[in-house]
Amino acid sequence: MKLSVLVVDDEPIARQAVVRLLREDPDVADLAEYGDGASAVGAIRAGSPDLVFLDIQMPAMSGIDVVRTVGAERMPATVFVTAYEQYAVKAFEANAVDYLVKPFNRDRFAHALARAKGRIASPVAQGEASAKIMQALDALRRRDHYLDRIPIRESEQVTFVDVNEIVWIKASRNTVLIHLADRVHELRETMTGLAERLDPRQFARVHRSAIVNVRRVQTVHPWFNGYHVLTMDTGQKLRMSRYQHEAFLKLVSIQPTTPPL
Repeated sequence: MKLSVLVVDDEPIARQAVVRLLREDPDVADLAEYGDGASAVGAIRAGSPDLVFLDIQMPAMSGIDVVRTVGAERMPATVFVTAYEQYAVKAFEANAVDYLVKPFNRDRFAHALARAKGRIASPVAQGEASAKIMQALDALRRRDHYLDRIPIRESEQVTFVDVNEIVWIKASRNTVLIHLADRVHELRETMTGLAERLDPRQFARVHRSAIVNVRRVQTVHPWFNGYHVLTMDTGQKLRMSRYQHEAFLKLVSIQPTTPPL
């Protein structure tokens, strides 16, 4: 099997990591790389490659837009590359060839490439998978599609967390820490990205680094300099920014008190 492969990623370092590993495979006969979605669309249409390693989050034209523009039924076998676990798991559930979450190791890459070779050998399965991938990624983009469960990949398994079990969420650099009553899960996602997929009627950002499940809040105490402290039903206490106070009270249907004249 001699393969023609495209690598599409707007981050040069990430793109080169994939290219370097592909060059070690004797089955890869033709290899090209692109830093934007529009160039990738042109290359796919002109060259009909066998396999594409496609970054989902790119400016101007995302990986999702590339698939839509080319047409799911005309897409080559595709391995999605992403920094965010949510996108990756959705693609995997949709029967994508595979996905890679940055940063990935050599063994994980080899596994993805082996799966891709198997899919390429079965063109009927690839055509069916492309349509399923597009449906799943489109659903992920809809702003009114709020999460009921959050899939979290841990080693070789996926754990599904019911959003109602979440007490609060803490930002931690390029990941978030999801605090439940009895355990904590780490998810590769930004705080802003996750907040967009949580129902704003149930979750409130009370600090730049904290989101709370308002159903798990027991008390709100004034602190100093306009700050407040929330006590969760687990006994945990979280500081609320003074800039978020009024919005939070409206969310839980409490009218702010008017200071005396």
